[in-house]
Amino acid sequence: MIIDDTELLNKAEKPAKDALKLHPFYKGKIEVVPKCCIRDLSDFAIWYTPGVAAPCKDICQNPERVFEHTSKGNLIAVVSDGSRVLGLGDIGPEAGLPVMEGKSILFKYLGGVDAVPLCIDAKNATQIIDFVKMIQPTFGGINLEDISSPKCFTVLDKLRAEARIPVWHDDQQGTAAVTLAGLINALKIVGKPIEKVKIGMLGAGAANQRIAIMLAKAGANPDYIYMCDLHGIVHRGRADLVDNPWLDKLADFTNAEQRKGGPAEAFEGTDVMIALSAPGPDTVKPEWIHSMNSDSIVFVCANPIPEIWPWEAKRAGARIVATGRSDFENQVNNSLGFPGIFRGTLDVRATTITDEMCIAAARELAKVAEDHGLKENRLIPTMDMWEVFPREAVAVGQKAIEQGIAKIKLSPKEAFELAETQIKRARAEMDIRQDRGFIQMPPK
Repeated sequence: MIIDDTELLNKAEKPAKDALKLHPFYKGKIEVVPKCCIRDLSDFAIWYTPGVAAPCKDICQNPERVFEHTSKGNLIAVVSDGSRVLGLGDIGPEAGLPVMEGKSILFKYLGGVDAVPLCIDAKNATQIIDFVKMIQPTFGGINLEDISSPKCFTVLDKLRAEARIPVWHDDQQGTAAVTLAGLINALKIVGKPIEKVKIGMLGAGAANQRIAIMLAKAGANPDYIYMCDLHGIVHRGRADLVDNPWLDKLADFTNAEQRKGGPAEAFEGTDVMIALSAPGPDTVKPEWIHSMNSDSIVFVCANPIPEIWPWEAKRAGARIVATGRSDFENQVNNSLGFPGIFRGTLDVRATTITDEMCIAAARELAKVAEDHGLKENRLIPTMDMWEVFPREAVAVGQKAIEQGIAKIKLSPKEAFELAETQIKRARAEMDIRQDRGFIQMPPK
């Protein structure tokens, strides 16, 4: 059956049209419900005063008991200043709130993790850092989200060094983990070893910078990584890098041949394209893909519109194409990463989330897809493969234990059972609330 571009475009535009109808229908996507029993009003004497004073005093004398008496151990905050939301740019904290609410329901449904969206009116990195430090007593972890570059680097580096709880930036570590997972399997399909492929990268923001670092840690040769932004290919001779110390560091260990020029030169003769730049569909030109090596792999992951439509990338010669959208084949999307990674982090009470933990998650993601039968149009698991999240949690937790940063030691079997219980409970609760009509189904 031949499908023309109009039909494909209509399909691609449908989620946005539905979102404008259904967001006002529900007036938000999350709410707070108790998880303790309330048999009658006398139970409030246990959950509130006077009974609550006893756990308060216990925590005061033994601070780690906060994880036993409260929700802290399974509660995270999704923190954003709205300065770089999806591909929409600096739209502000209020406009970013629908994204953070959506993130929170993904945390719960996929990972069994309770998440609270906190969109804050912060103007600089220092204010974000101070805010996160102030809310540490309540939360077991922090997911930084949609914070502009280079501010996001300062925020993450400072908080990872100084916070008492794990802090990560999903647009850096999360994107890098799922991209690595997809690339691991794409390279298996085309039969190219990661240490020998040449990788062109379009965009030099938070996501691609962390991807480059994580690819190198996972075995890619950084000499063969060519990153290109609006000013051209990153190389040691670029004068503007003095104003961006993070990009300057990348210039020191990537692009050994010191390629210069723009995107056309960055992708010529490469095996892999990883684009996380301006939304398309005309950001990536077909001729750039045509100039790549045979059996090329193209990841065009800008949101909400990929840098080039996947069918156009295929016409230009790409063998494997992935995007960040769930309505296309080969979705390389953070939703497959952060729920399981945080599940594993919280279950062993890790003090941070290392790149090695993310690489462990990526390899497990790739393995789950391979166990289900690796295909060119399914590089990594889909979100309906529920077992990916407890398996990912186990891989992350075991790596944290191995690195000596976990406060709780669990065997792989114990870790899987704990994660499975939390995730199944979250999904069962959702099913029950929908079946009983507590969550109203939208009109047809």
